[in-house]
Amino acid sequence: MKSVQRQAGLTLIELMVAVLIVSILMAVGANSYSRWTQNQQVRVAAESILNGMQLARAEAVKRNGSVRLVLGDLSSWSIIEATGGAILQTRTSAEGSNNATVTATPGGATTVTFSSLGRVTTNSDGSAALSQVDIDNPSGDRPLRITVSAGGNARMCDPSPKLAAGDPRAC
Repeated sequence: MKSVQRQAGLTLIELMVAVLIVSILMAVGANSYSRWTQNQQVRVAAESILNGMQLARAEAVKRNGSVRLVLGDLSSWSIIEATGGAILQTRTSAEGSNNATVTATPGGATTVTFSSLGRVTTNSDGSAALSQVDIDNPSGDRPLRITVSAGGNARMCDPSPKLAAGDPRAC
């Protein structure tokens, strides 16, 4: 009597089905990952600019003198002592947010100056003080906004009209 041995392993069809399922999952995941990456770059740029404004305000109070935050290209910025012109700190847009686009309001404004009391004051060159910064990414779907009040408070918010008026995330 002959004994029948079972073969262990996968057939070619089973392997092809497994590869097809993995490929479909990767295609779906790649799109979501790409959107997540773009949204993270907007978030990094917004948090960086907000932190820069808060740092400039704190330095003005600490030094008991005026300190400026100057926005550069994309999401780069510098904190500069208003009287001596010494650069206190800088940040480049290459630090995780190089694809974010930054739009300042009023148009053309790049500088906000904080007084020794932490309030927004007039810029030394007479230009309009920066009051709002919109950060977006053409490939992303979540823009963010930073507003600076005359009292010097900087706040990040979501400009989406879908948010209810009482929502603390809304602008």
